[in-house]
Amino acid sequence: QVQLVESGGGLVQAGGSLRLSCVASGRTGSGYTMGWFRQAPGKEREFVAAIRWSSGSTDYADSVKGRFTVSRDNAKNTVYLQMNSLKPEDTAVYYCAARIGFITSRLYEYTNWGQGTQVTVSS
Repeated sequence: QVQLVESGGGLVQAGGSLRLSCVASGRTGSGYTMGWFRQAPGKEREFVAAIRWSSGSTDYADSVKGRFTVSRDNAKNTVYLQMNSLKPEDTAVYYCAARIGFITSRLYEYTNWGQGTQVTVSS
């Protein structure tokens, strides 16, 4: 089993930046894909970004391309989500997720989830 713990959320003004971290423990390895999802109040959880642990290949939702960057540090078993040029519509609880296999934006394909971290962007 993989355990995921997110951190780094908070309150930021529009145009600002935040970096989220997700520390993975347990049975992790090169076969995993790590994803970031978010859920705003009253909305469904949606895909934000993902990274293939072995190759570093990435994928992004159109809404965050050019503003968010996903990366990983293999030595620290940590995945990051650097969020720049934040907008009020980025306000949500952000979740880290893991799956064995290739990158996908489909949340039901991810088997392990963190508890989430709140990101609030004020206008």
